[in-house]
Amino acid sequence: MSRAHLAARAACLALLAIASIGCGSPGPSFPPAGSTPAAPGDATAATKQQVIGALGVVGLQAVDATRPYRPPEGALMTGASRSVLQATLPDDPDHGYIVIYSLGSAVAAESAAFDQARYIASGPGGIQFPPGSHYVLRIIDSTVVFFTWSPGGSPDSRTHLIEEALNTLGVAVPIGA
Repeated sequence: MSRAHLAARAACLALLAIASIGCGSPGPSFPPAGSTPAAPGDATAATKQQVIGALGVVGLQAVDATRPYRPPEGALMTGASRSVLQATLPDDPDHGYIVIYSLGSAVAAESAAFDQARYIASGPGGIQFPPGSHYVLRIIDSTVVFFTWSPGGSPDSRTHLIEEALNTLGVAVPIGA
């Protein structure tokens, strides 16, 4: 091997070594790479039924989402088990997602919900949603229900009914609390 080739190889190895020790790394990402939250349990099934019932009262239906959906989340929500429902909006088939997080206990649900509210109100969290977005963040026993929508970006005039229906469930968590 030539000297130039050996020097280039040594430089590459040095760069790889520096990169592997996390030079400048901000810490763990959320969720950790490769993690998949566990399946939700009975509490989530009960909350799903409440959500479906509340939507039915305002004339909307919801089904398990067939496409992946994950909203911006605070750290405590990222590892939580979740189920995603989608309200049927004929004029807006790409929205209407309602996320139900299962946290295991009422205390954990409250902590995660307030963490999510702070995250949304923060600079990094706030910029991930369109200006003027509406948020529904509700605690129901050991679960948290989250829905967001933007009145200016929703082509279906019934989207506001999702917010109204969900606001009848559980305990509200104000954004920025």
